[in-house]
This record gives sequence, structure tokens and C-alpha cells, in this order.
Amino acid sequence: MIDDISAQRRLLIYSLIRLGGLAIFFLGIAIIYTNLIRPGGWPQLGAIIAILGVVDSVLAPRLLKRVWDREDEANS
Repeated sequence: MIDDISAQRRLLIYSLIRLGGLAIFFLGIAIIYTNLIRPGGWPQLGAIIAILGVVDSVLAPRLLKRVWDREDEANS
């Protein structure tokens, strides 16, 4: 069983990772549709970055939870 401080820290890390993935996704969208990198946008690069942001937002928290579950199992 984890204590409250560990649970709060894990929730914060989990939320920041999801938020980071979302920020990467929106950066990709901005690269596609604005002059952020080059005039007229850069759809190919923006699409790759947006996809990586979605993957990060979806998979990274699951992997992190798996690591935490293994730590909890080892500490029990």
C-alpha cells in the first residue's frame, strides 16, 4: 500500500506526462498550419510530431503505471 504523498506525486507525474503529450500534439498542429517552422506550414513534419504527441499521451502513462505496479509488488 502506498502512502498519500506517493499517490499525490504519482498523480502529478501521470498528469504532467499526459499534458506534455498534449502539448507536443498541439505543437505538431501548429507546425502544420502556421508559419512556425517555415512559411506556409510544414504538414509532413507537423503530422509526425502530432502523432508522436498522441502516442506519448496514450502510451507513456500506461508504461509508467506498469513500472509503478512492479515497484509496489516488489515492496510488498
